[in-house]
Amino acid sequence: MNFNKLLFGIFIFIGGTLPAAADMAKYAAPLLGSSEVPANASPATGSVLVTIDFDLVTMRVEANFNDLLGITTAAHIHCCIDPGSNVGVATELPSFTGFPLGVTSGSYDHTFDMSLASSYNPAFITNHGGTISSAFNDLVAGLDAGRAYLNIHTNLFPGGEIRGLLSPVPEPESYALLLTGLGFLTIFARRAKREIVRV
Repeated sequence: MNFNKLLFGIFIFIGGTLPAAADMAKYAAPLLGSSEVPANASPATGSVLVTIDFDLVTMRVEANFNDLLGITTAAHIHCCIDPGSNVGVATELPSFTGFPLGVTSGSYDHTFDMSLASSYNPAFITNHGGTISSAFNDLVAGLDAGRAYLNIHTNLFPGGEIRGLLSPVPEPESYALLLTGLGFLTIFARRAKREIVRV
């Protein structure tokens, strides 16, 4: 038996037996003053998790923050630029709906309907194809490429007191399936080599 054909067959078998992943993508980041541009010495910390649901066309933002030096004035996602730079706001203005303002610590959990123009900064839509669909696609592309960040602005740091560069989060199920698939591949590959040597 041809070894390469066997390997190809094993890949097809593994791919055909793995369950399809949910049509979602997750992005996370720690929120720190040192991530701002320029960096600052704020002792504040926080974290954010952004979940895009492609079936529902929604974006869930879960965030928490503590020990800000100033009081919150706004929070939103900026996109799309390489790390170490600043760029305009992609999401709604002047701040996320329901984000806790006028505080130094808090938490936030809100799901946005990304099929609505009101979920975006109008300038982001204009500068990214002129439609909600093109704006959504560009925002997701920016998130996928690590070119978007969440910023929490305060009265003492109008440009942002803490920031997090959002990065894709691999799903644990993907790791488990990959390891399982590699395990099967290794077993079959060893058997195939033994058969080839015998012949």
